[in-house]
Amino acid sequence: MNILFLHHSTGQNIWNGGVPEWFDDHNAENGTNYTITEQNFPKSSPYGWNNYPYDYWNIWVNHAGDRPYKDEPTLEMITKEYDVVVWKHCFPVSRVLPDTGDPDISSDEKRQENYRLQYEALKEKMHEFPDTKFIVWTGAALVEGATDPESARRARDFFEWVKNEWDEKGDNVFIFDFRELETGGGLYMLDENARSSTDSHPNERFSRTAAPLLCSRVVDVVEGRGDEGSIDGS
Repeated sequence: MNILFLHHSTGQNIWNGGVPEWFDDHNAENGTNYTITEQNFPKSSPYGWNNYPYDYWNIWVNHAGDRPYKDEPTLEMITKEYDVVVWKHCFPVSRVLPDTGDPDISSDEKRQENYRLQYEALKEKMHEFPDTKFIVWTGAALVEGATDPESARRARDFFEWVKNEWDEKGDNVFIFDFRELETGGGLYMLDENARSSTDSHPNERFSRTAAPLLCSRVVDVVEGRGDEGSIDGS
């Protein structure tokens, strides 16, 4: 069972919180053979260090096929090697601007109206690979000192939509509710979970708390409990 974790810096912190060690222990204790690999996606060059809804749509939907786009693998490529794909956005995804009333799937502007179109297209794309399971993180939050209430509410509203409307039971796409872990259900990443009151990267303590929850969620999905277990891994 080959698992791929696509991430940037927030995900790297969680990975460093003990993800590979957790799977080593789990395999030893349960006789399983779950292999998890991490990868920066997309890389800073040549594509650029952007992993927001537009970018996943751009690489996986807009430039789908058997060839990489700007050195980044498409789902056609990834699904030949991996049984489970975990993907996420870094915290700037939560700097959500107001809607304009003119949604555009090909826009990289961070607006709910664009995010929704991009997510719908991404779900349709993931459904093309029913033998692969996908785990999508709810978007990493910002600390209060790095955002404003309106942007934070828009971000929360979008990821509530992801959990409650976009996600479907019975398919191959599942949610890991990372945002809930960070915020405790509020608008902002809790300062106690952050590197500082202005730096929204997870701190070491929180990373060590979240890592086993992510791992438990992955195992639930792998073993067929993805629609039953807690979506935050608890």
